[in-house]
Amino acid sequence: MREASKRLKVFSGNANKELALDICRYLGLELGISELSRFKDSEIRCRIGETVRGAEVFIVQPLNNPSAEHIMELVIMIDAMKRASAKVVCPVIPYYAYARQDRKNQPRDPISAKLLANILTAAGADRVVTLDLHAGQIQGFFDIPVDNLRGMPIIAEYLVKKKLQDIVVVSPDVGGVVRSRELADRLHAQLAIVDKRRPAPNKAEVMNLIGDVEGKTAVLIDDMIDTGGTIVNAANALIERGAKEVYACCTHAVFSDPAVEFMEASPLKEVIVTDSIHLPPEKGISKLKVLSVAPLLAEAIRRIFEERPVSMLFD
Repeated sequence: MREASKRLKVFSGNANKELALDICRYLGLELGISELSRFKDSEIRCRIGETVRGAEVFIVQPLNNPSAEHIMELVIMIDAMKRASAKVVCPVIPYYAYARQDRKNQPRDPISAKLLANILTAAGADRVVTLDLHAGQIQGFFDIPVDNLRGMPIIAEYLVKKKLQDIVVVSPDVGGVVRSRELADRLHAQLAIVDKRRPAPNKAEVMNLIGDVEGKTAVLIDDMIDTGGTIVNAANALIERGAKEVYACCTHAVFSDPAVEFMEASPLKEVIVTDSIHLPPEKGISKLKVLSVAPLLAEAIRRIFEERPVSMLFD
């Protein structure tokens, strides 16, 4: 009797309603009725337009720019659902903000990724679904279950269908070697590594290239592209060292200014991203290819609701 009474509802904040609608189409559901508006002093007002009592509620909300607004929208929605007697509230966060602030690099630095985990838990989240955390250890910042799904198989499948020849997968920095090696294995390709340094935040300089790229099709892979400096500098270095053409791939298209201009003017053949972050028309570039993560997130939601394993989605 308990199973028969279970109800699944999916709601969305304002950050990426298109993705939420795609998830609902995959699940055969209507998007939950809610409204997020602003008072004149810019405070956020949340209205849930249907009953959620006893339901298992999933709230789709990436935390990209403006991250402060999107975080507040999410925690207010979580609080509203808990106070409306939702049985389970699970935020689905395709892009987790502050993930690059996961440790103390300097004295008196905050660990903002941990702070955000505390805020979400205090608001009433019962579990979290996310995608390609910048640092995997952020899962340990939560005392509730976290499913950190992966966009790599979606990107790899697209690249396989392109039937590129003489591929070398390139990690844009030493920290991304594990991710790059996995893609290289999936594509049966060689691996190369860009040795870079960061003189300041959002600034990267290529120092050395480890591996052979001459005459090959280079595929750069990272978890996110922010200002585009790392990817474009790496692409320039690869072309200088004889690469035939260069593709760039990432899960999260953050695209902070001047990323669009950088990549449009760069030697990159194609920039392959997912729709974890909604890209407005002004953030589009002619060489952009957007892959959908809606089926992946929808299947995770279905399996969590049906109390079935999510592990197969990591393959």
